[in-house]
Amino acid sequence: MENKNSLRETEDKKPADFIRQIVADDLATGKHPEIITRFPPEPNGYLHIGHAKSICLNFGIALENKKGRCHLRFDDTNPEKEEDEYIRAIIEDVKWLGFDWGEHLYYASDYFEKMYEYGEQLIREGNAYVCSLKPDEVKNTRGTLTEAGKPSPDRDRPIEESLDLFRRMRAGEFPEGSYTLRAKIDMTSGNFNMRDPAVYRIKKAPHPRTGSTWCIYPMYDYAHCLEDAIEEITHSLCTLEFEDHRPLYDWFLDKLRTPYHPRQIEFARLNLTYTVMSKRKLLQLVNEGHVDGWDDPRMPTIAGLRRRGYTPSSIKNFCDRIGLAKRDSTVDVALLEYCIRDELNKTAPRVMGVLNPLKVTIENYPEKQTEELDAINNPEDESAGTRKIPFSKTLYIERSDFMEDPPKKFFRLSPGKEVRLRYAYFITCTKVVKDESTKEITEIICTYDPNTRGGNSPDGRKVKSTIHWVSAAHAFNAKVRLYDRLFLKEDPFDGDDFIKNINADSLNILENAKLEPSLKGAKPGDRYQLERMGYFFADPIDSKEGSPIFNRIVTLKDMWTNIQKRGDENK
Repeated sequence: MENKNSLRETEDKKPADFIRQIVADDLATGKHPEIITRFPPEPNGYLHIGHAKSICLNFGIALENKKGRCHLRFDDTNPEKEEDEYIRAIIEDVKWLGFDWGEHLYYASDYFEKMYEYGEQLIREGNAYVCSLKPDEVKNTRGTLTEAGKPSPDRDRPIEESLDLFRRMRAGEFPEGSYTLRAKIDMTSGNFNMRDPAVYRIKKAPHPRTGSTWCIYPMYDYAHCLEDAIEEITHSLCTLEFEDHRPLYDWFLDKLRTPYHPRQIEFARLNLTYTVMSKRKLLQLVNEGHVDGWDDPRMPTIAGLRRRGYTPSSIKNFCDRIGLAKRDSTVDVALLEYCIRDELNKTAPRVMGVLNPLKVTIENYPEKQTEELDAINNPEDESAGTRKIPFSKTLYIERSDFMEDPPKKFFRLSPGKEVRLRYAYFITCTKVVKDESTKEITEIICTYDPNTRGGNSPDGRKVKSTIHWVSAAHAFNAKVRLYDRLFLKEDPFDGDDFIKNINADSLNILENAKLEPSLKGAKPGDRYQLERMGYFFADPIDSKEGSPIFNRIVTLKDMWTNIQKRGDENK
């Protein structure tokens, strides 16, 4: 977990936004002596990148103020969907992002008794009643945008009768769906949330924390505002879908005259291209086997991003860059990719690895000779120094770096063409060896210029391409997972079924990538740039000592692919 003081220093440099301006104004006027925020996830799934935005906002604002704090609170009001696994995962994710709630870890279930007491208060003061309408019947009486709702026949039920029924609901006398406690507000309101919403429903399901103590559970709109009030939250920050719920939030607190009345403020939620952000849809992907669990590196979950190789700082940088808005919009996932690429460009060691190997034999190189060549570990960081890499007669290069009959703008290796081997020599292709039956190229025969060691020619001649390589005698085989975007379309819901938009090539597993020998000692969690191929992460779960498995975090810019695309467009 990151040092809290250093986080405060970082947060102090952030530009103001409309929420931070509200907080600053409240402090300046003395409305609040301290700032208290909260992050209140429901433990019914894993957190995703959208939650990261809320985490960074709530904990960030708290960190910006010397007396500020942020609570982690689990909204565990629905026992049928909540699991301890999700609670543990959420705690791990928030800690991994570098935030600390100290002693302020809470659960909605901590307040069940107090919420129940408030429920009785609503009934006693004529602000709630027990309703016997079934869910479908309630739906049919809600009205429309142009028609008022119809009052429940139980709306004027005597107070004592509603109190008795509510207590018997708690005692477990009635089956699920037989009764609800509803707030008595306004069935003609233009805001559907104010048309006598449910406050309590009967659910005879064991709760992960309270067991079978309760068989009635509060609804979210009722519970959320009370949790905030009980914890003396100053600013309750929610996404825009709760904007229409704010009048109900305030109504409950006003009618119950709670000692503390937090202010709810809404901001735009995060939507990403090529990404599904609904926990229900993410759960569907997991349950139907389209991905390998919640931490699959193709998932937008924090666990998935962590497994792919993203860093906490890259995610927080992304959240800073997108900022806060009052209207929903969609952010290009390329910005998230840029943030990790920009960070790793400065920090990741450079190494060489060949993912789709093609054998190269240098016919004029001495048979048993091996050289140790100097390679730069990171050109962005002089202190990273250099390393030795072995060079020998037989090498591997990327199959895509050779074309037997290349187009005009292909500057890599081809018959008769000379290229530079990174840190090594100039080589020229003299012969192509093919499998007689398949006609597939199996080997390239080349010559090298011994005077070009280090990649420069004494006579000043130039080559237009530098390609990477590994020594066949020294490379080791490794499994590499190439991850791509999970969906083919910017909007996965473009069509009748988002499952049909899944990218069948979102995962490509290479069993025999050839990597330079230094990578054999990679530890789980190490990050590298495979030169020209992208940034890679030693999988923290599947990697074994001496046998790392690498996940591609993100690609590098590929100019040849761009050239090909432009060529296709111009045909």
